[in-house]
Amino acid sequence: MVYVLNIQGNPIMPCKEAKARKLLRDNLARVIKRTPFTIQLVFECENQVQEIILGIDAGSKTIGLSATTEKQELYSAEVTLRNDIVDLLSIRRQNRRTRRNRLRYRKPRFLNRVGSKNKGWLAPSIENKIQTHFSIVAKIHKILPIS
Repeated sequence: MVYVLNIQGNPIMPCKEAKARKLLRDNLARVIKRTPFTIQLVFECENQVQEIILGIDAGSKTIGLSATTEKQELYSAEVTLRNDIVDLLSIRRQNRRTRRNRLRYRKPRFLNRVGSKNKGWLAPSIENKIQTHFSIVAKIHKILPIS
């Protein structure tokens, strides 16, 4: 499966490898990305697209994605989320406390806790999971005409 962009850079329906090979051989398309392999047409064409449905299974450690038409599956992926953010923040907090007590006593600061009081604040691990969902869906929208 080769993903195809029209001359304006908008995604259209993907084609098979043989069709893409012919388009590239006849200089009617150029390679845009190698993973996933995406070509862009250099001529005007009809932008006939089918209805593509993107399904997302949001788990706590992995995200499952599948883009399908009525007849076939066009894209499938399983993305592993980061699980080390809480540990990295704990290490950073521990290093900060040891720095504070290493040479001389330095009072802990309590006036820099505004982040947790703001509306819409989320923990960094949750924020990363949400941003990963958004970025993955945006990448799929760049190569497939999701309806």
